[in-house]
Amino acid sequence: MRMIKTFILSGAALAMISGAIVPHAQAKTVKVHMKAVETDVVIDNKGTKYPAWTYDGGIPGQVVRVKQGDTVDFTLDNPASNKNSHSIDFHAAEVDVLNEFAAVRPGHSKHFVFTAKRAGVYMYHCGANPMVQHIARGMYGVIIVDPKTYSKAYPKPDREYVLIQSQYFPDADNYSAMLENKGWTNSLINGKIFNYDPVHDPNATKVLMAKPGERVRIFFVNANVNMPVAFHPIAGIWDRVYVNGNPKNVLYDVQTYGVPVAAASTFDIVSPSDHATNNAIVDHTMSAALRGAITVLMNRPDADPKLGKGDNILLR
Repeated sequence: MRMIKTFILSGAALAMISGAIVPHAQAKTVKVHMKAVETDVVIDNKGTKYPAWTYDGGIPGQVVRVKQGDTVDFTLDNPASNKNSHSIDFHAAEVDVLNEFAAVRPGHSKHFVFTAKRAGVYMYHCGANPMVQHIARGMYGVIIVDPKTYSKAYPKPDREYVLIQSQYFPDADNYSAMLENKGWTNSLINGKIFNYDPVHDPNATKVLMAKPGERVRIFFVNANVNMPVAFHPIAGIWDRVYVNGNPKNVLYDVQTYGVPVAAASTFDIVSPSDHATNNAIVDHTMSAALRGAITVLMNRPDADPKLGKGDNILLR
């Protein structure tokens, strides 16, 4: 009787035997640099100026995108020309709030690193005192931590967009009113009132676009300082909702999903493939929707092929 020996070979050994090259996803170090900028920004489609506090001069700040397991090597500069201390709080980071997230005085910088351990979509924002004012005046953005691979449960989308909702307080100095949720007049989507809605604002020039039948993935962040969001696609249904953007937290066929303050989730929508349609993506809280929180998604055959891809996922 012959003895049969069983050998368990590693993937690398199998690749050597077969002559194939098996790629391995390796974690990277991603350098991210931001500058705190206190400046006037345009807050609506008519050109109204607002005395904002920003990352790099715009609302929202830059999209930070990494893969699960990557290291973020971050630097924040606060120029001496600023009047206020600023900081950054990455919701994707597991660090020391008193160290990495400490306020940076004008004329100083802050450097730290963290590993993005958990896949998802996360808010980042300034945490300097008073935090409510720093967020309300524009110091927020999104960090997307992609899973290491796509899967049946988390398929690769055809297009992707970032939408960040916030409240507009015209009296930028009255942080006491912000705390009491008084004095806000409008909702902002990516820094502007009715940013992507020419239906309700004839001055709007931008919309989201996709071709009929495409899977559109929206990374949504609720950067309101006080109000949850009832996120709903009018004339559509969320095909999938990934709670906190994590592929393991998936819901199917959802009409409206609640996103708490300072939270984020990922939403997939697939339009009918046989004809052109439009969706209005809204905060179904009417006091927010009719004050600016409406985004038009046009699904048509001649959709701009560049929109929702590469660097064009946050339309400015």
